[in-house]
Amino acid sequence: MGSELSSFPVIAPGISDFRQAEASPEGDRRAEASEISLVPTHCCYCGVQCGMYLKVAGDGRVAGVEPRNHDINKGKLCPKGVTAYQQVNHPDRLLYPLVRDGRGGELRRATWDEALDRVASEILRIQTEHGRDAFGVYSGSSLVTETTYLMGKFARVGLKTKHIDYNGRLCMVSAAAANKKAFGIDRAANPWQDMLSTQVMLFAGANVAECFPVMSHYVWGARDRGAKLIVVDPRETPLARTADLHVPVRPGTDAAFFNGVLHVVAREGWIDDVFIAERTVGWEDVLAVARTYDPARAAEICGIDPDLIERTARMWGTAERAMAFHARGIEHQALGVENALTIINLVLATGQIGSEGKGYGTITGQGNGQGGREHGQKADQLPGARDIENAEHRRFISDFWGIEETELPHAGVSAVELVHLMETGEIRGFLALCNNPFVSMPNASRIQACYEQLEFHVQVDFFLSETAARADVVLPCGTWAEEGGTTTNAEGRVTLRHKAAEPLGEARPDWWIIGRIADRLGVGDKFSFGSVESIFEELRGASKGGLADYSGITYQRLEESGGLFWPVPREDHPGTPRLFEERFEFPDGRARFNAVEWHPPTEPVDAEYPVRLTTGRTVAHFLSGNQTRRIGTLVEQTPRPWVEVHPSLGFAPGDPVRVVSRRGEITLPALVTDTIREDTVFIPYHWAGATAANLMTVDALHPVSKIPEYKVCACRVERGTEITPSPPPPNPPGSPANEAAALATTDLRQPSAPQGRGTSET
Repeated sequence: MGSELSSFPVIAPGISDFRQAEASPEGDRRAEASEISLVPTHCCYCGVQCGMYLKVAGDGRVAGVEPRNHDINKGKLCPKGVTAYQQVNHPDRLLYPLVRDGRGGELRRATWDEALDRVASEILRIQTEHGRDAFGVYSGSSLVTETTYLMGKFARVGLKTKHIDYNGRLCMVSAAAANKKAFGIDRAANPWQDMLSTQVMLFAGANVAECFPVMSHYVWGARDRGAKLIVVDPRETPLARTADLHVPVRPGTDAAFFNGVLHVVAREGWIDDVFIAERTVGWEDVLAVARTYDPARAAEICGIDPDLIERTARMWGTAERAMAFHARGIEHQALGVENALTIINLVLATGQIGSEGKGYGTITGQGNGQGGREHGQKADQLPGARDIENAEHRRFISDFWGIEETELPHAGVSAVELVHLMETGEIRGFLALCNNPFVSMPNASRIQACYEQLEFHVQVDFFLSETAARADVVLPCGTWAEEGGTTTNAEGRVTLRHKAAEPLGEARPDWWIIGRIADRLGVGDKFSFGSVESIFEELRGASKGGLADYSGITYQRLEESGGLFWPVPREDHPGTPRLFEERFEFPDGRARFNAVEWHPPTEPVDAEYPVRLTTGRTVAHFLSGNQTRRIGTLVEQTPRPWVEVHPSLGFAPGDPVRVVSRRGEITLPALVTDTIREDTVFIPYHWAGATAANLMTVDALHPVSKIPEYKVCACRVERGTEITPSPPPPNPPGSPANEAAALATTDLRQPSAPQGRGTSET
């Protein structure tokens, strides 16, 4: 199929036109060509990156959405996807720059020149007085890859600071570290289409139906073909409810569980000796550890029946073709890397990788969580997934950027550590783009106190987040529909978003904003891009020869193909949908086993805090909620947070439950359900202020990946008196109040929408 944009520049969406465009509508939808055009793009939310058409009115306004039969989603969208277009013309949008005249002053409207001059002068002042590294940069993974590349270059070439990281540090880095340790490369091994050929699927710590809803159609497709399903999760999530086997492990015990499964697989002889001998190294060390995790020992650690370990091992070990997936549930731990490695050990020991229906993948949380961690905005990374401390890699990128290698900073610290450096004064100025640490980072009270130590803070966003509301300068950028560019989904498929509209009001694209700051810093010649595509052309060259090689990808190829799986080292290369068919990414071509000993979470339960708190998403909201807490239908579906508690704890539905950790407390309505362990409570983390779940989470970090341990900390639960009000998201000065969000602050009921069995009935 040729370019969708050029083939269908303006579509009058009668049913025949939709079928030609592979959009599969319901019913006969018609409009005059002069009134509506359809622009092909991809959703702004999770790592599925569903294809969609944005409906653009004759006046240039984004007015709606239509389904698109892209390979990844086949015309399906989730509740967030079908309402994503409502962000674009939302009354809460930031329409012009804001500045604050001194600490404690109110944000007021400013011109771009005033705001940009303020930013540049503060950068120069702080770096002159305190050194280059006194200014930090914090970027995002919901941005297009062009912007993530630009942010890494801006920090290291424009600011010459080592201190840059990105909010994927809160999401995917444990999986990335495990992939690199085991396979030598950080990418999912298989396209999701391979699920339709497998016999057993294993999902660990992955609430697919709520966090990645459209991925579910691959699961159901596999189930229709006879595949078995294993789900490992402390909660009986909607996916677990349909599983052949649900294993409700105690939070923080995943490594012990998978060591136990491998123990049984080895004991029963269900390993692939030929694969181990020919394609791996390190098996004997892993086997020696696994032999110490017999089902009785592993089950005691995990708080489950030993038979669940035996049954998991039998189902996996006797399958001809099996695939394993995991997400934040096992990764958001101080043992997150090791948890992932125990699953990889099971995959390698049984030879379940490298061919159709055999594989392993990590499910990316943010829309560009994969592309966002490949091209240089990580603290330790250069474009093409290169290592910033590797001398050869440093020389290549320095030469490419036209700077001396000695000018290129070395590795900085991770995102949470970056904020903590504000406490000591090592970081005095901060530029952040499309993230909201006041809600998203652990031990939120400490995070907010850190920001109060800054001398200068500039935030770039299209809504005024809780974090942006305390900034000294706020710069309005475009939404995903107003910028265009590429993203890389959870499969490793690079896709193209088309720009559908001009940025609203005085908002400007991310790349324009960064370029104007660079101009004022005297390095504008390194950032003289005229379009997002021109940045991609530079990125292609910067990635050439790296592990994440995009050099053979062009916008035209993406339009023609619908997406290409990296690496793509040449323009005539077809892409690489399935990795490891012949070799792994180490010099000897062999995968690495990694022996893992389980150890308890950082904060064990005790007599004062006897319950485990875990956190996660719900279907109607996304990450810190800065986008979704403003969309009326999503707010109506899920207006406020709750606490899931087991009936054995003695609460009735809707009772005020006070949850207390060593860092904070919160009182929420009870969702009483037998779908959660008796020793565990769950709170979704999308809300802010006094209802932020991260007021209670521990800021312990994995020693390698530096991911926070969101998924397990100690708490106690007791009967509360008054449910904590949930504040609405902040609005720009002078803008009308968000009525839907304001209404939600007074809604004290337990959730009315089904968030899994047990919400309204058992």
